[in-house]
Amino acid sequence: MPKVKRTKKPPPEGWELIEPTLDELEQKMREAETDPHEGKRKVEALWPIFKIHHQRSRYIFDLYYKRKAITAELYEYCLKENIADRNLIAKWKKQGYENLCCLRCIQTRDTNFGTNCICRVPKAKMEEGKIVECVHCGCRGCSG
Repeated sequence: MPKVKRTKKPPPEGWELIEPTLDELEQKMREAETDPHEGKRKVEALWPIFKIHHQRSRYIFDLYYKRKAITAELYEYCLKENIADRNLIAKWKKQGYENLCCLRCIQTRDTNFGTNCICRVPKAKMEEGKIVECVHCGCRGCSG
């Protein structure tokens, strides 16, 4: 099984508890990167990668902020080694962004009219029965 890339500095105490899950997510990421993308739109080929990236960051976020299962030292190590996305976690800590799927969905420069992505529109304000998928990451609604 491939190891998560690390610096020469040994990981902090508690690493052995989260390492199997991170190795499993790393393996899924490698499979998603090598999956054939014939028959898919150009953007659809990247959706599994965004999903796994979100899972990995959410796993570290939940361990530290929700369950308090890892130390601050281990959390900082994961951020420094780019195991979790520091900017995405910073958004999750803000009100209204707790369920944000990816940072591209709130960047207004990526849209035609300078607005947020369609997945950021609350489901209550959408037409009933209409299924919406984000163009950037395939999210079906992360506004809550």
